[in-house]
Amino acid sequence: MIVELGHFALILAFMVAVFQMIVPLVGAHRGNAAWMAVADPAATTQFLLTAFSFAALTYAFVTSDFSLNLVTANSHTDKPMLYKISGVWGNHEGSLLLWVLILTLFGACAAWFGSNLPPSLKARVLAVQSSVSVAFFAFILFTSNPFLRLEIPPFDGQDLNPLLQDPGLAFHPPFLYLGYVGLSMAFSFAVAALIEGRVDAAWGRWVRPWTLAAWVFLTIGIGLGSWWAYYELGWGGFWFWDPVENASLMPWLIAAALLHSSIVVEKRESLKSWTILLAILAFGFSLIGTFIVRSGVLTSVHAFANDPERGVFILMILCFFMGGALLLFAFRAGAMEAKGVFSMVSRESGLVVNNLLLAVSTFVVFIGTIWPLIAEMFWDRTLSVGPPFFNMAFTPFVFALAVALPIGAMMPWKRAKLGRALVALVPAFVLAVAVGLLTWAVFTGQSALSPLGVALSVWLVAGAVVDLWSRTGRGSAGGRFGRLWRLPRADWGKTVAHAGVGITMFGVVALTGYQVEDIRVAQVGQPYRVGAYEIELLSVDENARGPNYLSTMAHVAVRNAEGRQIALLHPERRFYPVAGMPTTEAGIDSGFTRDVYLALGDPQTGGGWALRTWIKPFANWIWGGTIIMALGGFLSLSDRRYRFAAGAAKAPAQPQGVPAE
Repeated sequence: MIVELGHFALILAFMVAVFQMIVPLVGAHRGNAAWMAVADPAATTQFLLTAFSFAALTYAFVTSDFSLNLVTANSHTDKPMLYKISGVWGNHEGSLLLWVLILTLFGACAAWFGSNLPPSLKARVLAVQSSVSVAFFAFILFTSNPFLRLEIPPFDGQDLNPLLQDPGLAFHPPFLYLGYVGLSMAFSFAVAALIEGRVDAAWGRWVRPWTLAAWVFLTIGIGLGSWWAYYELGWGGFWFWDPVENASLMPWLIAAALLHSSIVVEKRESLKSWTILLAILAFGFSLIGTFIVRSGVLTSVHAFANDPERGVFILMILCFFMGGALLLFAFRAGAMEAKGVFSMVSRESGLVVNNLLLAVSTFVVFIGTIWPLIAEMFWDRTLSVGPPFFNMAFTPFVFALAVALPIGAMMPWKRAKLGRALVALVPAFVLAVAVGLLTWAVFTGQSALSPLGVALSVWLVAGAVVDLWSRTGRGSAGGRFGRLWRLPRADWGKTVAHAGVGITMFGVVALTGYQVEDIRVAQVGQPYRVGAYEIELLSVDENARGPNYLSTMAHVAVRNAEGRQIALLHPERRFYPVAGMPTTEAGIDSGFTRDVYLALGDPQTGGGWALRTWIKPFANWIWGGTIIMALGGFLSLSDRRYRFAAGAAKAPAQPQGVPAE
């Protein structure tokens, strides 16, 4: 009965979404306050109905209701409760319902916290947001219904994909979707502004917290996915340039560009057209990611489905919203006249450089991702674009961005003197060069890119600190420290986020440039050395068991140079009988400056076991940097000036039908 109520609630939410899409938009066009006002309760109702529907599906998974086709295909009675719950979104249909739940949540938040928005703009934003909901409700109900019943329920289910039975993957999709779907708010604000013909400083302040929230959630989601790939797949890497990995990176890069350009709109009322375009493209890349994951046109270990018909439906959604928004942009871009002017050397110019580098790097990733599909369609050739291309094509833009970021942050608005900004950054430059030279001296014979990358990461962190310190003005050190703690949280957030980028970059460079790898047949009781550590295979238990899997588990001692045991690791190979699928579980001794990483292979005919060992320097700094980036975003969001357009209501309302500029 609860399942049927959940299905009925989903249908009702679809009907409310259609109502919300039409009535407030017509009301805004006619200036009818009553029609515009229905957007708020409609958005709340839409969210509550969708939340009930999602709760009903979750209840079916928790109680192992195998009369539901989705539960049968993705659950099992012996599965731990955490994975019964995460199984709700560990499949195509359930993940789409989570997508729509988050979509309606953002719409409801705009209704709850958007009291400072002009009524006409708020009505249009909620109507556009609801139009996206309509498309995805239709997609779920007509092609991907999660509430389909089985005529004859089986005794037990087929279990969830074993790769998804992991804490990292339990929380990775919700955070990633919060980021993907959060960009729909920036899209809705952009389209609403195009309809009204008005983009001003207040609009920049309104759109910024939504974009920042989406970027923060994307950062956390990407970090969780990278961490999962590192410790779960047993291959020792953290990023493979997989199409689905790229699908999350592209909107993250565009969202970062949108964040920086919205600052220019807010502070200087410049780059209006460019900011609107970025808002459209950011959500567009989110939809492209959805298409890649669910259409099956590109092969990926992360893909949910391989269904061309569903892919066509998503492609239609993508073409409708992106095509319609870009067409509207083409007609209305002339109304987005910039008010502020700035010189070639200014903070505005620095942000333009930042935007161009982020946009071009996104384009590089996009071309590399879809090129195999293009080659197959037009030349009937099967190609594979892998890490070598992306590393070679993407890295130069990252390095250029690292160089430009501290310089741009130090320059004042409108007009600046480059020499003055560079002089202030001399300590950061000296420190970066010193650390780079030290790295080169210690690791002579390695690639020159690694010391350069280390130097640039130090440059980023030190530059962020110098920028924050420069905001305290002049005077005694004590007085400046006092002013430092009174700086706005947005300033602190920017510094922390930029420092997080530098720390992540340092971790990536250190790991890829200086890791030590060893592959051998390890014999029980015969220690061997890898780098500064002694590794000894103590025993292998071939009959270990978990709640829903069988395991072959090794017991490996790790000793330091003095022979003292510092860790006992248990790499294993699991087999899930219901799913009929094996997985590799790495054994990792994590430290502040290095990880000792072990992956167990197959038994060998001559005795012994294949054992792969890595010494990975500063591996945890990669994910520590992402946490610091997200923390910087949360600090900025907590600034009272950016809390859902606080203070922006003072901007005078524009008469209906009169362009703002």
